[in-house]
Amino acid sequence: MENARKLIEFIGKCPTAYQAVAEIKARLLASGFTEISEGEVGAFSDGGRHFVCRADSSIIAFFGSGDGFGIAATHLDSPTFKLKGDLSGGAYLKLDTEKYGGSILYSWLDRPLGIAGRVVINTENGISVRLYDSARPIAVIPSVAIHQNRSVNDGVKFNPATDMLPLIGLSGEGLYDAVARECGACKEDILSSDLFVYNAEQGTVAGLNNELIISPRLDNLECTFAALCGFLSAENSGKSVSVFAAFDSEEIGSATKGGADSTFLSDTLAKIAGDAETLAKMLENSFMLSADNAHATHPNHPELSDKTGSPNLGSGVALKYNANQRYATDAVSAALTKKLAREAGARLSDYYCRADMPCGSTLGSISTTHVGILCADIGLPQLAMHSASETAAVSDLSDMIALMQAHFSSGIEKRGNEYIVK
Repeated sequence: MENARKLIEFIGKCPTAYQAVAEIKARLLASGFTEISEGEVGAFSDGGRHFVCRADSSIIAFFGSGDGFGIAATHLDSPTFKLKGDLSGGAYLKLDTEKYGGSILYSWLDRPLGIAGRVVINTENGISVRLYDSARPIAVIPSVAIHQNRSVNDGVKFNPATDMLPLIGLSGEGLYDAVARECGACKEDILSSDLFVYNAEQGTVAGLNNELIISPRLDNLECTFAALCGFLSAENSGKSVSVFAAFDSEEIGSATKGGADSTFLSDTLAKIAGDAETLAKMLENSFMLSADNAHATHPNHPELSDKTGSPNLGSGVALKYNANQRYATDAVSAALTKKLAREAGARLSDYYCRADMPCGSTLGSISTTHVGILCADIGLPQLAMHSASETAAVSDLSDMIALMQAHFSSGIEKRGNEYIVK
């Protein structure tokens, strides 16, 4: 229960990837980590507790020493709407937006919404990047009343360009006037921005016996929180260098300068190793867990799930498989994950998509095209993935934290066809 409450608090501080990086940085600094820039090459290999950021929205932290890397990769972004600008519509103040990722559109209707992200301010010496969070509901996307659309319960197709535009007020100043004022600048000084809509509702523990977590952005801040908890609680075993990587852009394909399909992870590992020969040896003795939530069996539609590999809420961590390698799990990485789970006392269940349904991709297969290491894709079972509000199980979160702690406290060594777990 305590882990669930701490998760909800964490999610509340992370409306976008930019705020998520800021919150993770604060927790790392409080745990004795120091921030370094990508240009401080020598600092990467001194064995210290460091972290590095890219594009303000992706972060990699690492500590310890060893002959390989123990990596957990997760992502910070969620499907939403990105702002294009203010819209004046007569009596109403609205925002023009475009879709970011693949949302369940109707789930955003009639909810209290906030605005957050970053703005770039003109200064005498150049530009200044500043985080912005409305920190309260300032918008809503209103439904059309049933009296004006009698067929609404027969199914409605929403047009993002017309149906999903947030209402922010009735008259007066626009959003960017308020953003500028709160940033201590003039509206004319805002040169550009990356601002997003977010569900401003606070997550909650629910269920007859408090077994459920209902919250925005469980995909994928739940795995991020669990990986960070395991990372910060792991001991420096000397068996491997522990690496926590949290990327932006997963919901739009990861092909950005800070996404999992960039050089961010490979660049960082190379700097930690120090030279090409050492890097090659360390990669051979490395293991990555790619953590991104999975679909739980739906209580009202079990027919949508695979007959043999579909976890329920409350069944522990999901180990994800796909024959076409949309997930990176193979026989070796699955076996290593199962061994870690047994040692950690964490429950583990297999996850497959139905054979007639395509599965989404995640971080594992994308990242390993750049670093070429063993990897297993895992996640926490949840309902309503990509909804503005999602549901998961309280008990599963503890299993993921335990698995991550065991992962960061161990290491592997490849000897021919054998993998020695240290």
